[in-house]
Amino acid sequence: MLAANLNPIIDQVSKEKSIDRSILVEALEQGILSAAKKIFGHGRELEAKYNVEIGQVELMLYMVVVDDGAIENTERELGWSTAQIIDPDVQIGDELGFQIFYLDRDRLSAEEEDRKYGDILNIKTARQQFGRIAATTAKQVITQRVRDAERDVVFNEYKDRKGELVTGITRRFERGNVIVDLGRAEAVLPMREQMFRESYRAGDRVQAYVKDIRRDARGPQIVLSRTDPRLIEKLFELEVPEIYEGIVKIMAVAREPGERAKIAVASKDSDVDPVGACVGMKGSRVQAVVQELKGEKIDIVPWSPDIAKFVCNAIQPAEVSRVLIDEDNQTIELIVPDDQLSLAIGRRGQNVRLASKLVGWKIDMQSEGKIEEMKKMLGEALIVVPGLDESLISYMFKLGYHSPDNLLNAHGEDLAGIPGISDEMAMQIQQIAFEVKKQRDEDARNAREQAAQAAAIAAAAVEATEAVDAAAEEVAAEIASAEFASAELASAELAAADASGDEIATAGASA
Repeated sequence: MLAANLNPIIDQVSKEKSIDRSILVEALEQGILSAAKKIFGHGRELEAKYNVEIGQVELMLYMVVVDDGAIENTERELGWSTAQIIDPDVQIGDELGFQIFYLDRDRLSAEEEDRKYGDILNIKTARQQFGRIAATTAKQVITQRVRDAERDVVFNEYKDRKGELVTGITRRFERGNVIVDLGRAEAVLPMREQMFRESYRAGDRVQAYVKDIRRDARGPQIVLSRTDPRLIEKLFELEVPEIYEGIVKIMAVAREPGERAKIAVASKDSDVDPVGACVGMKGSRVQAVVQELKGEKIDIVPWSPDIAKFVCNAIQPAEVSRVLIDEDNQTIELIVPDDQLSLAIGRRGQNVRLASKLVGWKIDMQSEGKIEEMKKMLGEALIVVPGLDESLISYMFKLGYHSPDNLLNAHGEDLAGIPGISDEMAMQIQQIAFEVKKQRDEDARNAREQAAQAAAIAAAAVEATEAVDAAAEEVAAEIASAEFASAELASAELAAADASGDEIATAGASA
């Protein structure tokens, strides 16, 4: 049964759910109209309109007046002679509206209408049914519309927060995903967006980056991330006022979540050191970010529009001897001292990998010692080119053409543009470079095969040793078992001898 006055209910729901009152009124009208069409027939011309004064939805039925012999649709058309009973002045083509009284409070009006017009509209029985089920049907439709409205409110609240930092509480876990309570909405932290070193328990605080907001059948889905590089930007924005104010800007971020990250920063104010601003007094600012990321190491380097200078900053803490840039292939070759090579590459190649991501170029790392070996090998091969002497070869090396790859990646006209080198010589140089590279790759492949064979032999030797040890253990176990059985047998024989002696002694005593 519907309440006598729905205004207080609408006002309460509107306030508690932050849903516009007009949305709830529309839901009520749609709920009553949907229920009415099911009861009175979908062919009826029905209208549901909320009456604010009485706090109820009024239901109207409309019929078109036609000639008595021209009735084709009894649900939509009313004969002229019948219509005159209701309105003597009615004309053919007019539309008559009838209010359907379905509420208990309108029972007297419904009875009065029946006495006055009879069951002209053929709705008397249906109206009695409608009065009983209207509340249930309307409630279902209203509940669904309220739920949809709540979802719309949540979506509209968060749709503009994509790319922001949010804080919530861990509530539950679904197939590895963490469901985070953000207050008015729930968000999901997928397994792929979680840092591998982190674990969560119900009630834990979670600070994450809003990666995406999607609409689906179950409502808006807010997708969070703890691995997105932009999370670091937002965390520094919280900790560093200069970034928030726009004085210092994070130009690039490279990250391997949970392990290490590099950020490049620049300052609009020459008096503000961007690196110092991000580090803070005694490292307080960067340590706050590191703590939030559960110990992830962060390198802060100055950004530069000069790509050579920028890559030297990005590869820190290693020192760089020389930088060679191939703009066509977006490749940078870094030459570092021999004692700096492992530092420049980093553990499992992490340092050079992050530097490459930060700069956005491919980085090839070479040591000075290896470059000298390469120069020697290449110089010996190139000296056979007619007209190419040691001084010209040395000059080529200074220009950066010190490896077969450098020569093969160069354009022929670039090599021919070097004083003393003709087009024909350039072609011969690149052909020799190709042969040297082919030989070098073959030597490397043979070395890998030999290393694999040596590893296989070593593994077989270990396996054989383990088999011998296992066999020895089995023999030792069998010997121990035999010795144990022999001892058991000797013990049994001794016990039998003792028993026999006791029987003889007993027999002698009896005699």
